[in-house]
Amino acid sequence: MKVNQDVWQFVRFGLVGLSNTLLSYLLYASCVYMGIHYLAANAVAFILCVLHAWYWSNRYVFRKGDGETRSAWRSLLKTYVAYGFTGLFLASLLLWLFVEQCRLSAYVAQLLGLVITVPLNFILNKFWSFKTTKTV
Repeated sequence: MKVNQDVWQFVRFGLVGLSNTLLSYLLYASCVYMGIHYLAANAVAFILCVLHAWYWSNRYVFRKGDGETRSAWRSLLKTYVAYGFTGLFLASLLLWLFVEQCRLSAYVAQLLGLVITVPLNFILNKFWSFKTTKTV
């Protein structure tokens, strides 16, 4: 059943995303606590967490089916591009907006940005980064 598979895939993505979000926030908060500028802290968390997300998404969420193929290097590159847009560019823009314009705490601002960027990451990963092709 395709619908049931999609639901479980979304659940697995949510579990991986939750662990990745927690890791990302811990890395970000640790960097900010150590005096690293919040945008640089976001970049550090981004680089490490995209690799983490790709590994678990490739292995656990968007698994290849029988007769399907996907280039690991191409999906890794696409994952960095997808997360580069949502997790770095958009998240940084939202951080700047929330911190500088709305005067929110850098800690709260990061959490608010996740509400927007996480759903976008699922869509880009499912339909682009981890897209498979059928083999003959």
